[in-house]
Amino acid sequence: MTLKYSRQREAVKQFLMTRRDHPTADMVYRHVRNEFPNISLGTVYRNLTLLANLGEISRLRLGDGVDHFDYDTHPHIHFVCSRCKSVSDLETEETSLINESAVKHFDGQIEGHFTYFYGLCPRCNENRPKSR
Repeated sequence: MTLKYSRQREAVKQFLMTRRDHPTADMVYRHVRNEFPNISLGTVYRNLTLLANLGEISRLRLGDGVDHFDYDTHPHIHFVCSRCKSVSDLETEETSLINESAVKHFDGQIEGHFTYFYGLCPRCNENRPKSR
């Protein structure tokens, strides 16, 4: 599929390239609006959806009712803080082990996966009340 070049879509991609916090459409909109004051949230969301459908970005559904977006599309694991709801990449030695294990125990064809770990991020963990 050949797409006509869009400065707005390119601005969305450029913004996502600079972020590691997996922003929502609203966060992307607030940033891109600085460069394109007349852009609508709907236009931003349509461009995010298009880029996700093309595989240029990843759409993350974390159970909070809001889509988050990630420019990094290689297989990796995400961490979601249960308290502040921040999303970050979780560096691990080997994500391919998950795929290998799944393939061993499944007769169908696996095309990919999303893995989320939940808990307290370092900041929330440090600020939690200490038990006596």
